[in-house]
Amino acid sequence: MQPRQRFELIAKQTEEILTKEDLNELLNSEQPLNHYIGFEISGQLHIGSGLMSLYKIKDFQQAGVNCKIFLADWHTVLNNKLGGDPAKIKKLAISYFKEALIASALCAGADPQKIEFILGSDLYHNNDAYWQSLIDISKNLTLSRVVKSSTIMGKLQGGDQAFARLMYPPMQVNDIFNLNINLAHAGMDQRKAHVIAREVATQLKIKPLLNPQNHPIKPVCAHHPLILGLTKPPVWPVKKEDLRETLSAMKMSKSNPASCVFITDSPDEIRSKIQQAFCPPREVSYNPILNWVQHLLYRGSEDRELVIKREVQHGGSLIVNTYQELEDIYARGDLHPNDLKPAVAQAIIDLLEPARKYFEAEERKWALEEMKKVA
Repeated sequence: MQPRQRFELIAKQTEEILTKEDLNELLNSEQPLNHYIGFEISGQLHIGSGLMSLYKIKDFQQAGVNCKIFLADWHTVLNNKLGGDPAKIKKLAISYFKEALIASALCAGADPQKIEFILGSDLYHNNDAYWQSLIDISKNLTLSRVVKSSTIMGKLQGGDQAFARLMYPPMQVNDIFNLNINLAHAGMDQRKAHVIAREVATQLKIKPLLNPQNHPIKPVCAHHPLILGLTKPPVWPVKKEDLRETLSAMKMSKSNPASCVFITDSPDEIRSKIQQAFCPPREVSYNPILNWVQHLLYRGSEDRELVIKREVQHGGSLIVNTYQELEDIYARGDLHPNDLKPAVAQAIIDLLEPARKYFEAEERKWALEEMKKVA
């Protein structure tokens, strides 16, 4: 595959690449591309994390990238998720979360057998070089820089916080260099950590990322968009100047189950959540249902048939082949939310069928129930 084709696959359905110039240089150097994305073990996996991430891994695999998923058990402890219990978190990382990501890969069309899963505890165990490079990275950071980046943990900065939480950003950066990652991947909410990795990359004396000429280089960072949660924003309508901030603040969150669909939700649960979703008529700038159609069903550019069943008196059934076609119809007011929602619900139900089947196995079903109890 030519570098240009690989570039297009890697950049597909991303919100940004840091930077496109560095990615081109990396591809033209013909050195192996080593990818990673990390996940906290923080509860049931929803489609905003599972499908959005694994769709991109599918693209990376097609581009010949070596893909890794990092199960960040100690980052989960630092963020005090699942009660901050290291043993419980480590157990569920393997029994539930790894399996949920495999199920997501099956839904997204990625090959789970070509994904290397790495547990944080395993990377850190008896690894003196990891802690040495963590100090090296920390020497190149200021306290204020680390505090500003603490929003990657899903909480707003400011106020008193445990000092242990400030270890999170440098450790996340250090994971990239210790795994020899030249293609770091995440949602846009993890951008700050990746920017730090690029800032310190050429200053490191321990575990720098090197090109074939043995010169330090910066990791390329690919960020996919965050999809919206299903709930109405606290202020509506959203002012144009506040739209970007609101889109970020209203991302799908497992802490609000009504805002998200988990990968193992039943068909009835999916229908109920989508039926109750915020979906204002004619609104296309901020509309969770259209947002899901764009990023989960059409992925921005892929053609597919979305069948929208309607009574004859409401215009009869529609078959929509592109996202832009759907958006235009909706913006004109030619499609009612109550006709769109059942079609989207059925498409999501069909999309997640492999995950539901995968978790029918008794050991996976048990792990899912364990996660539900503690999350």
